[in-house]
Amino acid sequence: MHDIRFIRENPEAFDAGLARRGAAPLSAEILALDAARRAVATELQQGQARRNEASKAIGQAMAAKDSAAADAIKAEVAALKSRLPELEAQDRALGEALDAMLAAIPNMPADDVPEGADETANVEVGRWGEPRRFAYKPQDHADFGPALGMDFEGGAALSGARFTALRGQMAKLHRAIAQFMLDRQTGDNGYEEVNPPLLVRDEALFGTGQLPKFAEDLFRTSDGRWLIPTAEVSLTNLVAGQIVPADSLPMRLTALTPCFRSEAGSAGRDTRGFIRQHQFEKVELVAICAPDGSEAEHERMCAAAEGILQALGLPYRKMLLCTGDMGFGARKTFDLEVWLPSQQTWREISSVSNCGDFQARRMNARYKPEGEKTTRFLHTLNGSGLAVGRTLVAVLENYQQEDGSVIVPEALGPYMGGLMRLVPNWLPAGVMRGWQARSDALDGA
Repeated sequence: MHDIRFIRENPEAFDAGLARRGAAPLSAEILALDAARRAVATELQQGQARRNEASKAIGQAMAAKDSAAADAIKAEVAALKSRLPELEAQDRALGEALDAMLAAIPNMPADDVPEGADETANVEVGRWGEPRRFAYKPQDHADFGPALGMDFEGGAALSGARFTALRGQMAKLHRAIAQFMLDRQTGDNGYEEVNPPLLVRDEALFGTGQLPKFAEDLFRTSDGRWLIPTAEVSLTNLVAGQIVPADSLPMRLTALTPCFRSEAGSAGRDTRGFIRQHQFEKVELVAICAPDGSEAEHERMCAAAEGILQALGLPYRKMLLCTGDMGFGARKTFDLEVWLPSQQTWREISSVSNCGDFQARRMNARYKPEGEKTTRFLHTLNGSGLAVGRTLVAVLENYQQEDGSVIVPEALGPYMGGLMRLVPNWLPAGVMRGWQARSDALDGA
């Protein structure tokens, strides 16, 4: 949500921000609607004040036995009683129209965000690790994953396309990755673990910017609730409508939850494999802080996400998104892109955004700075720390072996109960024993 006072005082700057987002200027239209609403509000306030004065004047005229004056004032009051409901309806309608217009406008980009229409204008700002050199052509996880327990057919039979069942050792690795991430974010990075609701009301999705613009990307229940597309919705809205004590800032929250997305705008994209699912798990990071701390918090959150990739030994690059590739509610976003050998390219695995006060205005989430009488809007940030399914894919592809097995990264050892290699389940028992002996010899070499 945008500050109407800022638009009144800085219409050119507001339109310039929209232009950087690739949008047409809107300040004139917004200010015209705002002027109409303010005019109606002024007339309404004056009418209400006059009605109260006139009601007292009637009594005074009656006491003075001035029936003519009393009748004239009564007629005026009757006219006001007829007019005021009309003004109230106009004021409400104009206010709703203005709010709807402001709610549909994306956040303004930070000054250091590069301009561009799409991802081709994103800027690489960092890189870690070197992609592994394979002695053979690396395979796509969708091809060798089923032999390790990635049951695409079973998931599709149960629920349709973009659903997958993970079984046996694959399910164990998926769980290990999730628990490792959550433990790192809570134990090493100071995020408070939350187990939040997965079903939320309209107001929560409006607060974080998914509604009303992106309703088609969501799943809605028959009773009007929504399945969360990310734990960002639940975590950020924990401060909705509150005045947060300044001494409790920054608040750093994390949650491991299922996420649900209809993927309405992704027809034809990533139809094979485990990269783009309707249901997936993610460790989400959310920070709520004072405005002067949000830039540092943004870098800190990125580092928390990067630490997971580094611990797992997964090469990645850090991208500063351009104005045309940022999300609706973001003012600045870093994407972390992991290397996928089968595609010979980088794929997004985490998106870390500073939303400024954009979400806080929608949620009416504020704090009172020490020594000040008035409240200010908070700043909110969110990021993946990380998407569990995409991390699973990255581990499978980067640690795959020519025989179809997958070595488990050392950092996940404490979570795997001694299982440090995923083994193809289609090998006959005798061949399996021979394969295991050869693998053990190679490991010891």
